Amino acid sequence: MTITKIEKPLETVYNTSITCDSCVKSITESIMKNDGVEKVECDVPNQTVSVIANIAPSKIIESIQETGRDAIIRGVGTPNSAAVCILEDFANQLNSKNEREVYGLARIVKTKENESFVDLTLTGMKPKGSYFASIRSSGDLSNGALSTGPSLYTLPEIKCDDTGKCTQFTSIPFGIDQLIGRSMTVSNNIKDVFLDSMVGVIARSAGAWENDKYVCSCTGKNIWQERSDAKHRGIEH
Repeated sequence: MTITKIEKPLETVYNTSITCDSCVKSITESIMKNDGVEKVECDVPNQTVSVIANIAPSKIIESIQETGRDAIIRGVGTPNSAAVCILEDFANQLNSKNEREVYGLARIVKTKENESFVDLTLTGMKPKGSYFASIRSSGDLSNGALSTGPSLYTLPEIKCDDTGKCTQFTSIPFGIDQLIGRSMTVSNNIKDVFLDSMVGVIARSAGAWENDKYVCSCTGKNIWQERSDAKHRGIEH
């Protein structure tokens, strides 16, 4: 795992199962074990946890999951400061649900005018070994990673273990507005991408407290049904 702490802590809001003071205690204690956490606030009626920290949001989700609960990120950072990229496999056919296989998720949050942090999680990568994520000039996925244009920036090497999982938290020299509509690829080659390289378009996501929806207007599913679908597709965090 590549870990780089953010200079200025940011606020992230999560949904999880909180029903009593005992829940609040176990969640708070688990999160506070992480170096870099400044504040944890649990809201029992609204089932939310607000965390101010300078570490990866995916690490906070892992801490909540260690208490036996699942968690969903509802928003991170200030308004218009966050983005997300779902990394999919464009080399193979769509599955029975007309979906592509998902192998990774990148959450991106702006911390300075021309700096953002990437919280990247890859799962099911084969073979194990070294991979390189890259910000591409185009968001054209008509031919998968091959149609995304030249690389604008390559993130540090990330190494996946025998399970095919790896995580990275690192900075990139771009603001969010410079990234929206472009793409991110993941390849086992530092210079080139291939048809079987993972790829996704970078899209804007909600800041802390900006997302209060509990039912998706597109699917009619609530947030936990959507979460179940995401986990089934390999999105753990």
